[in-house]
Amino acid sequence: MTANYDTSDASAGDEDADFERPVSPRGSFNTIQPEPKKSWPYSTRMTLSFALTAVMTAAILVIVLASVWESQFIAYTRRNMQGLAQSTANAISEAYETEGGWTTDVIANASAASAASSDVGVQVIDSDGNILYDDTWSSTSRMNETATSTDSETTAKTTSLAPTSSESIVTADVVDGKGNVVGMVRLWAFGSDALLTKSDAAFRANSYGAIAGAAAIAVVLACVIGYFVSRSLTKPILRITSTASQLRNGDLTARSGVRGTDEIGQLGETFDDMATSLEKDIKLEHRLTSDVAHELRTPLMAMQATVEAMQDGVLPADDEHFETVASEVRRLSRLVDAMLRLSRLENSTKEMKTERTDMVYLVRSLVSSQHQLFHERGLHLRFVDETPHGECNADVDPDMIREAIVNLMSNAMRYTNEDGWVKVSVGSDRSDVIVSVQDTGIGIAKEDIPQTFSRFWRSDVSRERVSGGLGVGLSITKEIVDRHNGTISVKSELGRGTTFTLRIPQNRGRHGIVYSLQDK
Repeated sequence: MTANYDTSDASAGDEDADFERPVSPRGSFNTIQPEPKKSWPYSTRMTLSFALTAVMTAAILVIVLASVWESQFIAYTRRNMQGLAQSTANAISEAYETEGGWTTDVIANASAASAASSDVGVQVIDSDGNILYDDTWSSTSRMNETATSTDSETTAKTTSLAPTSSESIVTADVVDGKGNVVGMVRLWAFGSDALLTKSDAAFRANSYGAIAGAAAIAVVLACVIGYFVSRSLTKPILRITSTASQLRNGDLTARSGVRGTDEIGQLGETFDDMATSLEKDIKLEHRLTSDVAHELRTPLMAMQATVEAMQDGVLPADDEHFETVASEVRRLSRLVDAMLRLSRLENSTKEMKTERTDMVYLVRSLVSSQHQLFHERGLHLRFVDETPHGECNADVDPDMIREAIVNLMSNAMRYTNEDGWVKVSVGSDRSDVIVSVQDTGIGIAKEDIPQTFSRFWRSDVSRERVSGGLGVGLSITKEIVDRHNGTISVKSELGRGTTFTLRIPQNRGRHGIVYSLQDK
């Protein structure tokens, strides 16, 4: 079963057309989950992100070292080994030239190279490929070597442990005085296929160990820094979240207090401004409801009392009492029309028709049209042109500006005693048009000035006057000025008069609205 609810009022007519919105057949609504699913806190995720960044940096460093530094280090150690082999070959070559052949003294130079490092193996071979010296032979075999080391029996008794791979050994030629190659010196590193001595291997291992230690320290520091950075970021966010929760629970005075020039500080300031606007709007809504009820109640009660009295025969049903009812109906109609215009201005549903307008001509024509009405009330109305050249153009909506100025003039006429003066002037200041409405009326008390542009507000003195207005004219004027990116200010002294001043930019392109009303 489907129920159709129609909240429209057919009697509203065309005046409510501005509030019509396209109706979509689809809709949705969701409440906030009271206890959302638990996940890792932002601080934990930030800390892990910093740690992961440190680990990845260390890993990249290790990869770079393994691919670049390792090959460079191997080449460096090979050059060192090659240099040692060459120096040994040079020493043997000199001894060979002196002795005139392979002798024990000549071969002894090879043992000197072997003695320089216990990690280096040395082998000497003659031009025929016979091994003359090999420090991997046993000491007994070395003692049995002949001077020429060509005895086949001695060679058979020895076994060389020299590597066979060219990558694991370096060589250098032994030459005689004529430049002929008479032998070869071969060097290698014990226990290593990459010509690395124990000291070189230890250096390489210590280097990688230092990198691993630095990586561990970097990860720890990244975790610590990530923790404190995340705390500094999440602390203001948690404050904003807590404030939002307070606002949701009805505490409209809650503010986060987060300030700063960075993004989070701007977020906090924007959030607090939003909360202030929300508090103001809700309070305005409550006050508006109360004010509208109060303003509507007075004429409704008057009409009800008059009609009931005529029904009961207490009052005659004549034209005088019907006029009383009709007067209250007209008052209600004016009030509703004024509220509708104010609402349209506030919601920006009333389109502005901006055009280049001569403000001097516009205000002068308004004063001329209102002059007779002021004269009938016993008031003096005067127009003053304060512009340098008698002309001042501005980008405005002429109808809206007329309504704003008429509201100020009507307000001045309503609260100015007989034989009083009302002066309307137009001037300019830099890029603004200045329109002032000054009267010699009853004035506004100092403490009441901040409420001047509030809806339905009227001072106690003005409420006592029979000619009191509806209380929304100044609110409408303020909204019109706001739509033009202008300002409105008021100066008044109780019993001596009031001056309202409008400042409207001559060029529509100027941005920003500044309220000069005191303590607004």
